[in-house]
Amino acid sequence: MTAPIPHLPSAPLGTGDLAAEITAQLSTQLCRVRLRGFPPPETPGPTLVAVAHGSRDPRALPTVRALLDRVRALRPGLAVRLGHIELNRPLLADTLAELRGEAVLVPLLFGHGHHVTHDLPAALAGAPQLAGGVAAPLGPHPLLAEALHGRLLEAGFPGAPSPRTAVVLAAAGSRAPRSARDTERTAQLLSARLGGTPVLPAYASAAAPTVAEAVRTLTARGHDRIAVASCFTAPGRFATQCADAAPGTAAAPLGDHPALARLVLHRYDQALLARTGSDPASVRAATVAV
Repeated sequence: MTAPIPHLPSAPLGTGDLAAEITAQLSTQLCRVRLRGFPPPETPGPTLVAVAHGSRDPRALPTVRALLDRVRALRPGLAVRLGHIELNRPLLADTLAELRGEAVLVPLLFGHGHHVTHDLPAALAGAPQLAGGVAAPLGPHPLLAEALHGRLLEAGFPGAPSPRTAVVLAAAGSRAPRSARDTERTAQLLSARLGGTPVLPAYASAAAPTVAEAVRTLTARGHDRIAVASCFTAPGRFATQCADAAPGTAAAPLGDHPALARLVLHRYDQALLARTGSDPASVRAATVAV
């Protein structure tokens, strides 16, 4: 029996976003899809080094480890390691120093801020024994919107759109203009997934508006049921700060949500394809393991 065609968002998408959305939707129906030329599952690829920011919150490290356990379960045989930019061990530099051969750094971050564009390439350059690259951040992408949506529903946000409801998308924030554009695009994808519910980006630091300011803006527009979506991998100071500013529902950090684990592997696969010189359309539509 032919499976029904997945429903795509009503909001207009560009060619690259449409390809990514189709890939994300199909991945929920297929056990595993691989592009022609990909190594079989029993052939390990370069080490996947997941790069977390790090936090003094004692819940952060177990949360990130749970996410990586889910990644390993999706791609058995793939070597998956963890490195932190700061505050937690293992630090990224220590993880890279232990590796040989090839590695792909996958940032557990959601936009092209300073860590992604400068710190991670510098860390890889400081490990000359390794060949590899840095994958794109986790956002924007339809799989990220899926994870954000899932956490909102778990927190009690209504599934059906209403003129009274709205969402604040809380992110860490960056002075890099491209990072803000990434967050804005993620807000658009989440809004489409929520059936057109308004989603306004807000930031914990380095950018405006704050969550409290975004809530005031949405309230002035007539929305009195406002939830905060947490665009953070794990609990920490910024995630707590943003949740505390929520007037009502505050979703949990994304943690080991299945869609986030699939997205980590998607970014890893994209990075591998980019290194082979594949055309941009193939890189955008790189398959994900489910």
